[in-house]
Amino acid sequence: MSSDVSSIAAASYGLMTSEAETDFVHHIALFAALLCACIVIGHLLEESRWINESITALAIGLGTGIVILLTSGGKSSHVLEFKQEFFFIYLLPPIIFNAGFQVKKKQFFQNFTTISSFGAIGTLISFAVISFGATRLFPKLGIGYLDTKDYLALGAIFSATDSVCTLQVLNQEETPLLYSLVFGEGVVNDATSVVLFNAITKFDLSDMNTVIAIKFAGNFLSLFVFSTFLGVLVGLLCSFTIRTLYFGRNSTDREVSLMILMAYLSYVLAEVFGLSGILTVFFCGIVMSHYAWHNVTINSQVTTKHAFATMSFISEIFIFMYVGMDALDVEKWKFVNDSPRKSFGASAVLLGLMMVGRACSVFPISLISNLTTKSNANKIEFKQQVTVWWSGLMRGAVSVALAYKKFTGSDEQTMQPANALLITSTIIVVLFSTVVFGLLTKPIIKFLLPRSSHTQPSSPNSIMMPLMGNRQVVEETGEDETLTTTTSNLHMLFNNPTNTIHYYWRKFDDAFMRPLFGGRGFVSYVTGTREVALV
Repeated sequence: MSSDVSSIAAASYGLMTSEAETDFVHHIALFAALLCACIVIGHLLEESRWINESITALAIGLGTGIVILLTSGGKSSHVLEFKQEFFFIYLLPPIIFNAGFQVKKKQFFQNFTTISSFGAIGTLISFAVISFGATRLFPKLGIGYLDTKDYLALGAIFSATDSVCTLQVLNQEETPLLYSLVFGEGVVNDATSVVLFNAITKFDLSDMNTVIAIKFAGNFLSLFVFSTFLGVLVGLLCSFTIRTLYFGRNSTDREVSLMILMAYLSYVLAEVFGLSGILTVFFCGIVMSHYAWHNVTINSQVTTKHAFATMSFISEIFIFMYVGMDALDVEKWKFVNDSPRKSFGASAVLLGLMMVGRACSVFPISLISNLTTKSNANKIEFKQQVTVWWSGLMRGAVSVALAYKKFTGSDEQTMQPANALLITSTIIVVLFSTVVFGLLTKPIIKFLLPRSSHTQPSSPNSIMMPLMGNRQVVEETGEDETLTTTTSNLHMLFNNPTNTIHYYWRKFDDAFMRPLFGGRGFVSYVTGTREVALV
């Protein structure tokens, strides 16, 4: 009886194994040991900065898969098998939430226009290039049995970038603008790709025409807006609750638990309402780091910061190690055994389209950004543009999870040849881009951005100088110069829209939001003291 209950419980959590319960426990132990090996080996290789944990996890997964494949007589390459829901319910939320929680908000919002252009508009351009290119090139490889939704899903899946390798090489202090662009674009790109994917899977695109295209665009925008709103709402609710009740006076465990649970609650609520949980949890992370994190005690700040980073780290190496094992999955390769050329051909086509789509988005957007930017310090040099282009060529956890969700199918469905082909192609692309492009990242970045030519960090006040100067003029001239001041403000708004909006947002935030929801330097309702947060 207990064995049946354990099996049902295991199945309900997305864990499946054909072995007995004792073997299942042994497999869990082996998988945990492999994760520990990834961490240890990654630490030993850290100083070289050539191989990160993602490459280490892929290599260990491949090696383990080969051993299991040989010892099982070619029957399986997995220690454990997981349902596709497992990736989206348990593994992706910590990765995306931590991206929002750890984002450098000052750099992110000061460069918001450029970052959002790269992350949102650039993703849409890449999506269009990959989808259109696949519809034209796949039939030439004999892959003509995919429908419109499959091609669009491929565009969304391979538009999701993974810039971890590039961020490990870049120095935030030496290249603050470039680092913020690469990091900010990465998180916005992930959110946009997932929203695109959700809109595609939930929309009937069998008979595409202008009306359906407009409805699809409306569905995409509504998903984006409502998902963002829900994430902000849950983040503000958590911040208000912690600020008002001040759990830390009795137990730091409660406030830490509340932050973790409400972060996950935002994701689950979005899924319940049919929204994008990934986008919701991302903005929830930004809001919590801006308000809630400053309302907890110093000990809780340290705990939550490292807890979220740890959960994200484990989830990511878990996914990459599983992909390494799944690359040798016998069942999937049986379907493409007769024509492996198709799988490798599709992978090559997708890699080429990724590079072309990336170029079509990065360089034109950079050109427009430079033309609209007055300050030379904030303009993106050509070598920096190439760095941004290269940083988006790797594919990682988000692409893998989206591909499994779309093409693996449910338990009642058997693996179809077309789905098997696309899964194997996705695995090949992820393996090649992560390992090959990842290993080339350090020498390429060092060649493009030698230390002597790194951009020095600008003064913290430099971005606000036009606004601060204008404010001083207003104070000196008085009310008689109201018209001049208004004209000057409008002039600044058109010349530096992002900086001006950021300035007025800070004024609104300090006057209305922080007194209600808390934040750095604001007085606690309960203790009556001014909280001093970690920087």
